[in-house]
Amino acid sequence: MTLIPSSDTWTRILTAAVLVMVLLSVVIALPPVASLVMIVAVLLAGAWEWAAFLLQSNTPRYIIFLRSSYVGFVALCLALAILFCSSLPQFEILLRFALIWWLVALAWIIFWPSVRHPIGIGLAGIFSMVPMGVALIYLRFLSGQGAVILVFVLFVIMAADVGGYFAGRSFGRRRLAPQVSPGKTWEGVVGGLALSTLISIIGGTWLQWPLGMLLPLVWLAVIFSIVGDLFESLLKRHSGLKDSGHLLPGHGGVLDRVDSLCAGVPLFVWLLLKVGLLP
Repeated sequence: MTLIPSSDTWTRILTAAVLVMVLLSVVIALPPVASLVMIVAVLLAGAWEWAAFLLQSNTPRYIIFLRSSYVGFVALCLALAILFCSSLPQFEILLRFALIWWLVALAWIIFWPSVRHPIGIGLAGIFSMVPMGVALIYLRFLSGQGAVILVFVLFVIMAADVGGYFAGRSFGRRRLAPQVSPGKTWEGVVGGLALSTLISIIGGTWLQWPLGMLLPLVWLAVIFSIVGDLFESLLKRHSGLKDSGHLLPGHGGVLDRVDSLCAGVPLFVWLLLKVGLLP
């Protein structure tokens, strides 16, 4: 059991603190368009890293043309998705599609973990990242408390990642999916659920949302966020990568931070809409 943080852990904590300050500054203090720019930038950075999963093991990792083309295609898909979601019913169609996709991804992890096809992986990146981007943009442009709700949704899902990391390092014994991600443990799952629950109680009270209705939705979203984490781990394993990138000290790449958001955010937003907590 490890209770004393290592230097790598302190680096991770410092980087996370900086990211949280930047996030709050952009979302809370600046106009919605600043959040739009940030969301698109993060998504396209994730697309750049995802493009590495498309390369064969004997292909140089940094083929700028291939990776730039994939980023451009993801940007086009994001723009088309935003245009498609011009009404709430169409937005809900996109969220339901994301739900179906993550169920397929879960089946991929369980039944076909050795399958690796560039076209399938390329489509998986679009299906994973684009609905998340649209959902986050939708939240920020909600009238009234849009900025607060966006931060709340992000913090709930990110708390699962944080709680899972520290609980897993301190108490982890039983591996969750050893063939996919040996570092993930059931103790980490419990720790992630616990921290997300705490954040939900604080945020739900602030937003005056009924906790009896909110908490089950949070738990479902957290479970889906773990699927997103495992799916990216599977693709990294196929590609021989430890991290998706090196942009964030102590964390790896952008995808290493948003993989859980890709799965958790669309489901969480869809559930909040279904129970009437979002307009």
